[in-house]
Amino acid sequence: MKQLALGVRLRADAVFDSFWPGVNGEAVAALRAATSVPVWLWGASGSGKTHLLQAVCAATGEEAAYFPLASLALPADSLAGFERSRVLCVDDVDVVAGDLTWERALFRLFNEAAELRTRLVFAASAPPRQLAWVLEDWRSRAAASVVYQLRELDDAGRIEALRLRAAQRGLQLPYETSEYLLKRMPRDLRSLFDILDQLDEASLAAQRRLTIPFIRDALEKHVKTKS
Repeated sequence: MKQLALGVRLRADAVFDSFWPGVNGEAVAALRAATSVPVWLWGASGSGKTHLLQAVCAATGEEAAYFPLASLALPADSLAGFERSRVLCVDDVDVVAGDLTWERALFRLFNEAAELRTRLVFAASAPPRQLAWVLEDWRSRAAASVVYQLRELDDAGRIEALRLRAAQRGLQLPYETSEYLLKRMPRDLRSLFDILDQLDEASLAAQRRLTIPFIRDALEKHVKTKS
């Protein structure tokens, strides 16, 4: 994997096998396909955009690059050269909407990548036509991507995502235990996964399985510790 400035690294758990697609199966299938067609993912915070972009890079290997615009305080010309990657994933594209210098850099990147058949995958909070671009040429290029919305999982999907994350960590998370967590904790996946990480550490320390009584006691202790 190409390493970027400021120590950007891929998360070890951000792979396709640890992502529960649910209603987003079509988008995940498109990302897993071997094609040079540019893809634009959009959705709310916590919908899994970053996970999937990093999964694309992990599946591609050394010839891929990941560029998170929201966390890199870099000039627009820092994109130069990455069009030669086999796959380039650009995260948080919406943060540069309205910045003419960045939009010109993205426009050049799109054109050069098309000539080299480099695969581009973008992620943003909205579809390309709804962002406040100032460069019309870039707006039209961005809109030429295949656009997929990442939709929020329903309760059944959240439970399956939790159980999949637990299985990836070597944990057994019974269905009824997942239901218990969903009813008593914040329902967004980011919060649920954070809780699962904490429970994993607690279960290892106590040498206990993730039963409802154990989780209830662990969560009560966690609340008392924070209060």
